[in-house]
Formats: sequence, C-alpha cells, structure tokens
Amino acid sequence: MDLVFRDAEVVDGTGGASYRADVAIDGGRIAAIVKEGAAAGCQRPTARRVVDAEGLVLSPGFIDMHAHSDLALLRDPDHSAKAAQGVTLEVLGQDGLSYAPVDDRTLAEVRRAITGWNGSGDDIDFDWRTVGEYLDRLDRGIAVNAAYLVPQGTVRMYAVGWDDRPATESELDRMRRLVAEGMEQGAVGMSSGLTYTPGMYAKDAELAELCRVVAGYGGYYCPHHRSYGAGALEAYEEMVRLTRDAGCALHLAHATMNFGVNEGRAPELLALLDEALDAGSDISLDTYPYTPGCTTLVAVLPSWASEGGPEAVLARLRDDGTAERIRHHLEVIGSDGCHGVPVDWDTIEISGVSEGTLTDWVGRRVDGWATARRLLLEDRLGTTILQHVGHEENVRTIMRHRVHTGGSDGILQGLKPHPRAYGTFPQYLGRYVRELGVLTLEDCVAHLTSRPAARLGLTDRGLVREGHRADLVLFDPETVGAGATYASPRTLPTGIPHVLVDGEFVMEDGRRTSALAGRSVRRAR
Repeated sequence: MDLVFRDAEVVDGTGGASYRADVAIDGGRIAAIVKEGAAAGCQRPTARRVVDAEGLVLSPGFIDMHAHSDLALLRDPDHSAKAAQGVTLEVLGQDGLSYAPVDDRTLAEVRRAITGWNGSGDDIDFDWRTVGEYLDRLDRGIAVNAAYLVPQGTVRMYAVGWDDRPATESELDRMRRLVAEGMEQGAVGMSSGLTYTPGMYAKDAELAELCRVVAGYGGYYCPHHRSYGAGALEAYEEMVRLTRDAGCALHLAHATMNFGVNEGRAPELLALLDEALDAGSDISLDTYPYTPGCTTLVAVLPSWASEGGPEAVLARLRDDGTAERIRHHLEVIGSDGCHGVPVDWDTIEISGVSEGTLTDWVGRRVDGWATARRLLLEDRLGTTILQHVGHEENVRTIMRHRVHTGGSDGILQGLKPHPRAYGTFPQYLGRYVRELGVLTLEDCVAHLTSRPAARLGLTDRGLVREGHRADLVLFDPETVGAGATYASPRTLPTGIPHVLVDGEFVMEDGRRTSALAGRSVRRAR
C-alpha cells in the first residue's frame, strides 16, 4: 500500500456511528478498511508510509456546493482558503454568472459584471470559450477538485444581451444549444442568479425550457432565486413549482431567510420543502453557517438600472435625475436587487474595492445613497459588501433539515472578505457540532460529504468506503474550528492537520504542500 492511517476514528459519511479502524490508500483510492477488533486472521494493513491517526477523525473530503473560485483556482495554486478547510471538491459556475460558455464580447462583459466576485481577470489567460475548454484548463492541475454549473445569466448574455425582454424563439433555441453543449462537455447542472442581471430578466417559461434540457442530461438546477427578503417564501415556491413542471432536480443555493421580514420564519420554508419532497420532488439545498450575506454593491440596484450592461449602469449613476430615481427605489420602494426590502444602509459594510485609492472604505458601513453612488462610480462597480441581515435561529433551523448540505458561497476578493470563504466547514464542526450541539458529528459530516456527492451523481466520492477515491480529511474533533473572523477573515482554521485529494496530501501536518492533485469532476454520462 502507499499509505495507512493507523487507529483513526472513522466517520464515514453515511451518518452512522463512528468506528475505529486502519484505513489504507493505494493508487489514489481507499484500498482497505480494517476495523478495530476485526476477526482473527485479518491482518492490519502495512504500507510504505504509516501515519498515526490516534485521536483524529478520518472523514470523506468536504464538498463545497456553492463556491466562487472560478478564477481563484487558476491564479492561486496554493488555494489554502479551501484546502485548509478540508474541502476536496468545489462546485463553480454559481449564481448564473461565470466565464463559459462565452464569445469574446460576452467574456468582456461578464468579466466586468463580476469583478467584485473574482477580480478583473487581468492576471488570467482566458484561453477557453466553451465549458469543455474551461474544464480542460482546470485539468492542468489545481489545488482541489472542481465541478461546474452552466451559468444561465451568462448564457442569456451570450444569446440575448442585456435587454429586459422575452427571448425570441431563435434566441431561446440558441440558449438551449449552449446549455446542452455545456452539459455534454461535463457540467453537472445549471445555475441562475435571479436577483442579478441579465439572468433575472428571464421569465419562468424561459427558465423551464432550459431546465428541461438540464433534466435530459440528469443534471440539476441551482437557482439563487428572486428574493431572500420580501416574498422569499413565494420565490422558493416558484422554484419548486418550476422544476417540478420541468421534471428537473432542484438544489436551492444558500437557502437562507434573511431581512427583518423573515425573522423566525425558517420553519415555514422547511414545511414548504417537506410537502414537495413528500410529493416526490427531488430537492436539496445548501447554506453557510453565518448570518451576514456577501455580494457586490451594484447588485442591490433595481434591475431596470442595470439593463444594457455595466457601462449603461455607470451612465445612469452619473445622471442626477436617474440617480435620484434609483435612490427612491432603494430607500422607499424596495429594490428587486435588494430582495424587495427598502435598503438599510447601516447593514451594508464595504468588504472590498477594485480601485486602490478607495481602500480606506474597507470595513466601514455605507452611510447613505450619496456614499454608495460615489463608490459605485469611482470603483466602476467593483465594490463588494457584507450585508448584515441574517437571523441565527433561521440558520440553525435550516441546517438541521434532511436535504441540507454545506456551501461556503465564498468570495475570495477584497481586503476584508466574508469569513465564510476561509471558515465555513470548520465552523460547522467546531461551533455547531462541538460547542452548540446543533448537529451530531456523524450527521454533520454526512451533510458535508455524502449528501452533496449524491446530488452531484458521484458514485465513488463522499464516503469512506473501499474502492472510493481517497479524498479524505483528518481533523481533531476537540480543536477543529474556524480561525477566520470578521476582523481577520483570512485566518486559516485550526485542528485539520491532513487533507488528501485523490490520495495525495494537499495539507500535511497543517501545512499546504506543493501538490496540485485537483482536476475537473465532470457529469457522469
């Protein structure tokens, strides 16, 4: 054997009770599991290297069901933000906006649109245009594995542009072809950002047509739906109904209940989902274990202000009359970009800027529309924000649900990113398992491993089982925890000494190795 972990406490991802065992790795897969007290004559495995795992939990690698590492994996070979957490697979292409499929025009536009999420990309060689070519680029070697969702907003940008109107039949045909090609090339599903332009301009009939394409390939639909604030339950119900009618599996992205209008209403969401599940719908969801959200400042504007793309937004912001109309929608009516809730500027904290002269704003709260307008113009829409609008009891209630999985929604840009980017998975294990007892260790590990693997259709990941790929994490259940805080959001976690991707150490004795063992994980044909 290549490697044996001796005397580990195995939490295998099934949700069942842990057990003590030796676990042997060979050729990148789990070759043998010999439980303590095995029958006489069953020899303990030997290997070229033996690691004493006494006192450590060995579990499957964690799967981040909602990641924004689309460019970070390419620009930062180290990628300790995720590797140090025990993440061995990330799902990219989220919220309907990413970098494939594109043509030259669409690539330039999407780079501008999500500079706040991923940076400008000036340091990236965009030598791909299709989903398959992007996945091939990942296959040159990355820190952890990655799967990809076809981004519906990018597809609409490609086929329709930035107009707020129904797609023509020929445009809809082109979108169907783009989604089908992406699925053929290995995407696991399709995402939407229905509070982000231009994806939010699509009506349900258009989305359903694309979902039918995804369903034909056995993929799933992952919407950031139309509201997490006013009308949140109606927005969830809309997605349940749409995917049921389209015959498509549904995975609800960062399934939170935010803003004051939803305090204490998580049980209503779960009742809605339970009714649909009991009726036969295929539904799952992910959440991060924190209360604030994170997005771009431009995202809170009303959708009409973003029609035409980034340059059109800037032109409207420069015009005093139009800017006043935007302010009225934000502060009085409730912008659809801000989930139908009148904005409370005190809840919005600047987490990052693209323009270096504006760095003094990072960590400060926005004190009103005049400041927000100035930042949008001077930072050319590249400002990221934390939005302090969540509710702890809602967070705890939703994470207990039977179809819950973990997703960081981690945006790695900015001087002061949300700590979820560096801390989501140890936060679950340290705070919500050990300190608060919201989940048992065995149940929590299942949420973070086998459940997401099942949603992705992966038959050889997500469990500690002989023959499965050796994507593994060893952590100390007594010390594991998120080092990242709101004050120091890039601090690495504690208590996770070893992480393996396909049998290679990417974290060893708490330090990042030089291994680039990650590859694209493509939809099984």
